[in-house]
Amino acid sequence: MALDNIVTVVGQLTADPELRHTKKNIPVASFSVAHNDRTFDKETEEWVDGEPTFVRASYWRESGENFAESHEKGDRVILVGKLKQNDFTDKEGNERSTLELNVEEAGPSNKFATTTATRRKGNGNRTASKPKAKASASVKADAGDGGSDDDFDF
Repeated sequence: MALDNIVTVVGQLTADPELRHTKKNIPVASFSVAHNDRTFDKETEEWVDGEPTFVRASYWRESGENFAESHEKGDRVILVGKLKQNDFTDKEGNERSTLELNVEEAGPSNKFATTTATRRKGNGNRTASKPKAKASASVKADAGDGGSDDDFDF
């Protein structure tokens, strides 16, 4: 049995994602997400916000670039990734630890908003040595598909 530390985080971006590049020119988007539970207080008949939880996150390579380009402060997002512990010594010489989410997948939440996805052109996960897969299907002009003009490249 393999154990993985895959977690899902849903919350609002606390600031615009910061896109930077490593010394080897690998792009990474850094950002944090805040989440707080709301409960209904029956005595006051009002919703009460709980204490917020903040999660630092990093999203690497082209996916991180896409994320930074697509999201801004306040956006509600869904993140899936692995937790990583970072140990360090602070300015006063104290040993510290932080948890950071290394994002593997991310997207907007449609709970309170609508979104539109724009597919990027490119070879995706295919390598140059692999031939492009071709689908063979035909649809009659009046087959009830609403005249779809999908041009998906897969």
